[in-house]
Amino acid sequence: MRNRYLDLLRAVATVRVVIYHITGWAAFTVVLPAMSVMFALAGSLMAASLDRFGVWAVERRIRRLLPSLWVLAALAVGVMLATGTSTWSTMLLLWGFPIDTPEATGWWIQGLSHTWYLRDFLWMVLLSPLVLPVYRRFPLATILTPYVALIVITLAGLAVPPVAQGLALYGGAWLLGFAHHDGHLERLGRRRLLVVAAAVAVPAVAWIVTHPSPRGWDLNDIPLGNALWSAAFILVVLGCVRPVIHGNRVLTVLNARALTIYLWHVPVVVAVTRLGEQHGLPIVGWVGVTWRLVVVTALLAALVAAVGWIEDVAAGRPPVLLPGRRIPVPVPVSPAPAVRREPEPAVSLR
Repeated sequence: MRNRYLDLLRAVATVRVVIYHITGWAAFTVVLPAMSVMFALAGSLMAASLDRFGVWAVERRIRRLLPSLWVLAALAVGVMLATGTSTWSTMLLLWGFPIDTPEATGWWIQGLSHTWYLRDFLWMVLLSPLVLPVYRRFPLATILTPYVALIVITLAGLAVPPVAQGLALYGGAWLLGFAHHDGHLERLGRRRLLVVAAAVAVPAVAWIVTHPSPRGWDLNDIPLGNALWSAAFILVVLGCVRPVIHGNRVLTVLNARALTIYLWHVPVVVAVTRLGEQHGLPIVGWVGVTWRLVVVTALLAALVAAVGWIEDVAAGRPPVLLPGRRIPVPVPVSPAPAVRREPEPAVSLR
């Protein structure tokens, strides 16, 4: 049975990511650290899949992830090669299986800048069958490991590969997803969770305030503050808040097309913004944000209709244009018992 509250969190996080990339407002990263929430939700679902399917859960997750990426990558790589901004190299093959940052050139450097998420997601999926048993034996030590690693990287000023940086930054959120699935957060109780969340949030705020980025308090530029604040946020929304959410068509669509929306929204935002700049249209301020939000939403809706069905195929569902349509199921009706009718008497007309 689906947890509609998790669906709600994923839908809100997806919408928040899109709005943030349109507006660039740093406050969104503090109010809702969406990427960490998405990793935590994925970690919870991955633990559930491993319990149900064993190591084959890895294949299932990868199969659901890659086809939608391949469609975008085919377009991007084709354009890069056709326009001469890139030449054929083995690095382009990483778009087929992004265990490292795939190559992007020209306009696509910005248009594909968000695909780091798929790289980190893929690594966490691959490592989960090994990490989940370790977590279940040493839960606290396992959860603390990525946070300690990030503290060492940050304080020592170490230069580490992007994959290692991503695992240290978002691995803790993934492991908190394990804790949510195993019921560890619920068993701690709301009061203890709130105390732990506050104990993590205080140093997070202190670090963020004392180490602002060029964009202010944008957590995307403050990795340590991001990880700690996100941990406190996840403890609250996954451990302390347990509302009952009923089915909703919008919620169904956003969840069934979350990957498509995430993959295509940045190229659309970049294209719309650059086109507006070329034509002298306002980009910032309420006017600039409003018209771009409307145009981006319309284009994303068209793209979701055009290629979103790939998510259905990847998940083994019948492809549909718009998910969540209710199809009435015919209910078999038992035939009424035959009633024996006596012959009517003849009627004479006089």
